[in-house]
Amino acid sequence: MSQTPTLVQDPRELRERAETQAASLPPLLARAEHLAGTVLLGDHGRRRSGLGDDFWQYRPAQPGDPRRWVDWRRSARSDERYVREREWQIAQSVMLWVDQAASMRFSSDARFPEKCERGRLLALATAILLIRGGERVGLTGTLLPPRRARNQILRLAEFFSQAAEGDYGVPEHRAMIPNARALFVSDYLGDMDQVELALTKAADRGIRGVLLQVLDPAEESFPFKGRTIFQSIGGTVEHETLKANDLRDRYLVRLAERKDRLDQLCRATGWQYMIHHTDHSAQSALLTIYQALDRGTS
Repeated sequence: MSQTPTLVQDPRELRERAETQAASLPPLLARAEHLAGTVLLGDHGRRRSGLGDDFWQYRPAQPGDPRRWVDWRRSARSDERYVREREWQIAQSVMLWVDQAASMRFSSDARFPEKCERGRLLALATAILLIRGGERVGLTGTLLPPRRARNQILRLAEFFSQAAEGDYGVPEHRAMIPNARALFVSDYLGDMDQVELALTKAADRGIRGVLLQVLDPAEESFPFKGRTIFQSIGGTVEHETLKANDLRDRYLVRLAERKDRLDQLCRATGWQYMIHHTDHSAQSALLTIYQALDRGTS
């Protein structure tokens, strides 16, 4: 009688994997929670007036307001009529894509975090703020649909702690929810046609969002001189030169052209283009991202 062989994983390998995940996940989650806690959003967070059951606030009546909206009891206490506003209760779906490819693991100085570390920190902290505000957050694609549960933050942290194959990441644009919001995070140093395809497909489905480009300071200034060997993080591309400073002007021109293309692409599709440098404050970047997404859902 034949039996189907059972695949038994080496306990040492399993333990190493578990220790690796346990070592990387809590610090990321803790940093994201701390970063999110530094952003002051006011008493209402993302709350706004609209269709709902819960009372939000009173406001003076305005021309065009139906009489049934007037709260006569509140209005009787003053010479002005007041409208009772309710809180908007339709949760917005926000989808995240964070580039985990090799190029994002670059850092020119030990004082600066790797681009992927800063990118996933900002994305996870944004997710924490959104979920606290009652929104649904998930990943692009089909692996992790948007949800409001607190456990969703842990799932997101798990995904963000996994590296991707290849030198450059490609934005995921499958199964995008119509009329949702999105945050794409990458250095965008790879195939620009794929970025254009993703944003065009998103715009066709009524999706708007933030395209965040994360760059290391050295990628902006190109401080290299003399004999230099340039090698991709994944090791698939290598170029040696004796006069690196001679490449500086051409590099900066091409980088500026890439930025301009990203900016124009975002303008054409209704997205917002932002640049963040890893030597700058993560807190200010988080607040800018959050406010941009909040304006997109109002």
